[in-house]
Amino acid sequence: MIGYATGGKNRLDMLNWFSQSPQSDSVVITGASTGIGAACALALDKLGYRVFAGVRHPADGERLQQQAGPRLMPIRLDVTDAASISAASHTVAAMVGEHGLAGLLNNAGIGVAGPIELLPLADWRRQFEVNVFGLIAVTQTFLPLIRTGRGRIINMGSIAGRASMPFMAPYAASKHALEAITDALRLELQPWGIRVALIAPGAIATPIWKKTRKEVDAWDAAWGQELKGMYQEGFTRIKDAATAAGEQAQPASVVAEAVSHALRSRWPKTRYLVGSDAAIRAYLALLLPDRLNDWLITRIVKLPRRR
Repeated sequence: MIGYATGGKNRLDMLNWFSQSPQSDSVVITGASTGIGAACALALDKLGYRVFAGVRHPADGERLQQQAGPRLMPIRLDVTDAASISAASHTVAAMVGEHGLAGLLNNAGIGVAGPIELLPLADWRRQFEVNVFGLIAVTQTFLPLIRTGRGRIINMGSIAGRASMPFMAPYAASKHALEAITDALRLELQPWGIRVALIAPGAIATPIWKKTRKEVDAWDAAWGQELKGMYQEGFTRIKDAATAAGEQAQPASVVAEAVSHALRSRWPKTRYLVGSDAAIRAYLALLLPDRLNDWLITRIVKLPRRR
């Protein structure tokens, strides 16, 4: 694990001296329209990779292309649409040929928040369709190209997958699923020498904060007053804490550094904790008993106590 906010970048630079040369120089990134995906696409483009940047809307691809070199190619890729995934894989396969892929970055994701008791199952399913089943579908489809290119797979997790917070259960559960999927995939692909890594960032400055807050406000207005009143105080404080975290978040470029290391280093990590907040939350979750950890979160976020 590398904490990039606490001197990890120097270790990153040192280890990259021992980077290996893959058979291919092509990388596929899902969810490259904005935020972490866009930052990774631009960073790898600058490093000389041919980046296939997955976007859902042509305008996002055009905007990304304006900031990149001529080798970055936006491709339409909706991870919840089997036809879109298939079409994207055929486009990529035709362009990389026998060289295959150097890497696949599974970055596409959304955040669903709210009290477990109130969230409709449709919202839970939407969360898992994008963050989990979409990742599996993309990985299954592009694995032959990864195998051909002796490439690597990098899954974008979150510290929430190891240290869940109240009212963030759908998002945290989806990222916890990625922990298990990444571990199993890493073992299953050992015979072909395919490295698999998980990136677990803390608070990163991306549009997901505003998107989640907007959805939460819409759900808040739709919930019945009686049930909503039961959770109003705690939910409001969590929303305020999330807003504050978003304002103090680190730039997406720190995640791009971790992705670069996972893709290029001869000795990539299996997991990357990105940011001091991620490291602190991971270690507290590991070291503290559950009850003490619950008490600490309650105090920090100022959640209502037992009535």
